[in-house]
Amino acid sequence: MKRIGILGGTFNPVHIGHLAIAEWACEQLKLDKVIFVPSHLPPHKTSRGVLDSKHRFEMVLQAVKDNPCFGVSDFEVNREGKSYSIDTVEHFRSIFPKDTKFYFIIGEDALTTLSDWKDIDRLTELVDFVAVNRPGTHHLKSKVPVKFIPMLGIDVSSSYVRKCLTSGKSAKYFLPENVIKYIKKHHLYTSRP
Repeated sequence: MKRIGILGGTFNPVHIGHLAIAEWACEQLKLDKVIFVPSHLPPHKTSRGVLDSKHRFEMVLQAVKDNPCFGVSDFEVNREGKSYSIDTVEHFRSIFPKDTKFYFIIGEDALTTLSDWKDIDRLTELVDFVAVNRPGTHHLKSKVPVKFIPMLGIDVSSSYVRKCLTSGKSAKYFLPENVIKYIKKHHLYTSRP
């Protein structure tokens, strides 16, 4: 039986915190693979300030290419409209063997809105939710069944990395080198051509 982790997100941009969460979940849950799923349009965020999904997808590809335990799906990127987790999970269930066990990996901060996710009752039948704690969060309550995985805090966020990049500060140790090269090549997160 395969054990697959799903890590969805905006990844605007993908950073070492995302990679550490995926690696930790892979080890703790003995997963065969963690699939990163960059969203096209996240339902809980405005599109203002969010890079085109093709760039975010390419950055995730660059970030994970050297880790055989990681994969990337373009399922949400290629869809039009909002990206809902229920659609993504049903897609994966249709392409993997029937006995595959799925784990949906979230940051603990997502627990505050998890019960409001589209078709959450159906989702809980299809996946086990796994919350990885982040700095500043302490086992938040959830109406949805969730397994907690404690992790040493890596206090980095995509919004902080974007601030560094747009202000001309270094993001060297927050991003994989391949992602930094991609950002520079395509002049992302800057107003300069």
